[in-house]
Amino acid sequence: MKMVASTSIFMCIFLVYTNLYITISSPVCPPPDCSEHAIPIYKEDIDMIQFALNLEHLEADFFLFAALGYGLDEVAPYLVMGGPPPIGAQKANLDFLTENIITEFGFEEVGHLRAIKSTVGGFPRPLMDLSPKNFAKLFNEAFGYELRPPFNPYRDSLSFMMASYVIPYVGLLGYVGTNPNINGCVTKRLLAGLLGVESGQDAYIRGYLYERSKEVVFPYKHTVAEFTIRLSELRNRLAMCGVKDEGVIVPPQLGAENRTISNLLSADYNSLSYGRTPPEILRIVYDTGDEHVPGGFFPEGAGGKIARELLEKHA
Repeated sequence: MKMVASTSIFMCIFLVYTNLYITISSPVCPPPDCSEHAIPIYKEDIDMIQFALNLEHLEADFFLFAALGYGLDEVAPYLVMGGPPPIGAQKANLDFLTENIITEFGFEEVGHLRAIKSTVGGFPRPLMDLSPKNFAKLFNEAFGYELRPPFNPYRDSLSFMMASYVIPYVGLLGYVGTNPNINGCVTKRLLAGLLGVESGQDAYIRGYLYERSKEVVFPYKHTVAEFTIRLSELRNRLAMCGVKDEGVIVPPQLGAENRTISNLLSADYNSLSYGRTPPEILRIVYDTGDEHVPGGFFPEGAGGKIARELLEKHA
């Protein structure tokens, strides 16, 4: 009986000290919060953050349709807000690994849309053209002649990843360009979170293409690296603000510290991310080189105050 009693007392003491240790040693981990006098959301932040919804919507439906065969209307219809369905989006012929990754990317974009709209509000999904015909036109412009057969982003995994090279990077640069102009502590935290994930998506896409950079893309006679170079050059021409876009292979003068020809991450002389303004982004996604003239991925123009005001100035 004495042994049982002693054991029981020991166990009680052990449990008390264990719980006390856990209570003392476990840190308190509240979510990041604004300082006492900080303003959560400045009025001026709202339009700039909402502008990003255009690229987030574009990515969400592009990724979801390619991986699942359906888009935001089925996955999260409340985020569509009555906007029209995308033109030409469809299931892509993806291998198992790529399909899993693109599925993840698609659901990440759903989270981004929800985070933005629940924080600063939003607008209905704009009309978007994700058809093979639209991508074929863009790739023809990049090469300066008509590819035969027409480029189809949904043909296979490599084709889809090259088409994906076209979109997320533009959104990434938009976030970098927006960052200095955001003042609210809540909107700053939102933008930082969005930028982190968009950067990761772009890095994966570029890494996928870099690994295959010397591979000739069937049925064309151009390598993967050449596709990325031509697409980056096209975006620079459309944006008309110098070199802010580079392929996965570059001449040494554009490589890190002018010492590499690999270009897994596109960055400036100091290896800092490039940034773009809303007009630059619209010139690219409209594929017109003019932020006042819609076309390309947004045949009726992008949504939100910034994009609509630019369209009204042209009308």
